[in-house]
Amino acid sequence: MPTDRRGALRAGAATALAGTLATACGAEPRPAPRSGRPASAAPAAAAAPAPRRWPGRPPEIAHGPRDRPRVALTFHGQGDPANARALLDHAEKAGARLTVLAVGSWLDQHPELARRILDGGHDLGNHTQRHLDIGAMSEAEAFAEIDACAGRLRRLTGSIGSWFRPSRTPHASDTVLRAARRAGYPHALSYDVDSLDFTSPGPAAVVANVTRAIQPGSVVSLHFGYPDTVAALPLLLADLERRGLSAVTTTELLS
Repeated sequence: MPTDRRGALRAGAATALAGTLATACGAEPRPAPRSGRPASAAPAAAAAPAPRRWPGRPPEIAHGPRDRPRVALTFHGQGDPANARALLDHAEKAGARLTVLAVGSWLDQHPELARRILDGGHDLGNHTQRHLDIGAMSEAEAFAEIDACAGRLRRLTGSIGSWFRPSRTPHASDTVLRAARRAGYPHALSYDVDSLDFTSPGPAAVVANVTRAIQPGSVVSLHFGYPDTVAALPLLLADLERRGLSAVTTTELLS
């Protein structure tokens, strides 16, 4: 047999033996390279719902129909992500769906939470990029804040989100409403019940602030960033159940 032929056979046998020993020792074979998306890449999720125009509704919406036993619990999205996850877990355990108005800079720090919110069946919307006093801004400045957050949402979810809520004010001025429409939001979302959880009054006070004012169709303002809210939510959901009120997304509330 020619020398080069014998060398090739010996090399092939050595390669086969190495593969056998690696398998016997529990080593995983290295996958062959392939073209296309890396194996670690997750399949693309469906795009988030886009804003809707609600005929007959004002440019700023503060509550839904009063003749149905539904309410919307809306959360300003920023703060400790552990609080956010706990609140989402509490809601889902109780069969409730929330509306989260996310701050763009918060999404920059915790981008995975955008998909976590949507995967739980909740609404996700825009609460400006930096959570500044949008009422004190010019129309161009307000548009830049809204549009920057919209861009974050689009990159993370495929749409600019279902809702816009102005930052540091319960009500949108005409200037802010114009900027929001230009950014793609036909309506601003306000509320008719304020939990005052941002004052850290204790869980019992958070629940009392909501339950003494809530009625069918109410939109409630809450926040992700406060431990009192995490402790209060199970109590609040239990109280709503006793009253026969369902916590649904704002989109469901108005549908």
